Amino acid sequence: MNMIKYLKSGVAIAASVMAMTSIASAEGSLNLYNWGEYINPEIIEDFSKEFDVDVTLDTYSTNEEMLARIQAGATGYDLVWPSVHMHDIMQKLNLLQPTNVNQMPGFENIDPGALRSKEDPKAEYCLPYAWGAVGIFYNKDMIPELTSWQQFFDYAAANPGKVTMLDDLRETLGVGLILNGASVNTSDKDEITAAEEFILKQKPNIGAFRYDIIPLVTAGDMAASHYYVGAVLNANQSPDKLGFVIPEEGATMYQEDICMLKTAPNTANALKFLEFMMRPDVSAKNTERLTNGSVNTAAIALLPDELKNHPAVNPPAEMRAKLQIFDDLGKSLRLYTRAWDRVKTN
Repeated sequence: MNMIKYLKSGVAIAASVMAMTSIASAEGSLNLYNWGEYINPEIIEDFSKEFDVDVTLDTYSTNEEMLARIQAGATGYDLVWPSVHMHDIMQKLNLLQPTNVNQMPGFENIDPGALRSKEDPKAEYCLPYAWGAVGIFYNKDMIPELTSWQQFFDYAAANPGKVTMLDDLRETLGVGLILNGASVNTSDKDEITAAEEFILKQKPNIGAFRYDIIPLVTAGDMAASHYYVGAVLNANQSPDKLGFVIPEEGATMYQEDICMLKTAPNTANALKFLEFMMRPDVSAKNTERLTNGSVNTAAIALLPDELKNHPAVNPPAEMRAKLQIFDDLGKSLRLYTRAWDRVKTN
């Protein structure tokens, strides 16, 4: 009988914790390294049963955490889920291997608009996975209606400590850049400094920079939090109490791709998994759990109406035009890192 080892924040949900630097490879195995709660566990179980493969899942919180671990020598992982700009970085660093996923059955279902990678424009390496906006998750008992970043920060000023922002240098500095009318990919030092100063001005009113906010907002310990569109799952479960909005000023968006590491020990099973993920029913089942945007055009028709018609999950064209996705910044990333260090330490 196959066993799925689902690891979150270093805690074993099933089976034991994997070694930090090496994962045992065995025949009939597949080792995944993904963001926390960024795949439907039933999808892994379905794959495991159909192909008689023992699947392990280890998780990370940021692109940078994942890259650092791989570069530090962590081995045994087969597939990783980098954001598009990190996909580009990892391909430049020769950490990925071609999969020719663009020649597999099911690739015809992938939206051509999801081929965002500058290093991999034809999807010879990685499979587009999912996309979504980063907006505000809020408690309606505390804020009956929330529509903008301005309202978010005004509430924070009047109720210090009752909002949070993501502990992510690009996402949070990105909010400052958007509200100052700049690109989230700018390399202009003055624009980055202005974004830093904006976030520093808000910092006394921000309860924390953190990711684990769903229970805090749900319980009313926090009124609103800068968060990913996956929170729509919680909002749809309690629509009278919880909401998620893309702020009217605009927001960042993300897209992750599934990539095979150059050191992958189970390449055949990894390729099977990529093909499996392109099935419309599998993709729809996964999207329904994640409540984000689908890159699989055939899967969208299979989604429930509350997702297909949700303005944050499938925003109208005028809102999509206000969403910005991150690019690989190259050496300019140092400007953001220094700005973020000052935000966190001041």
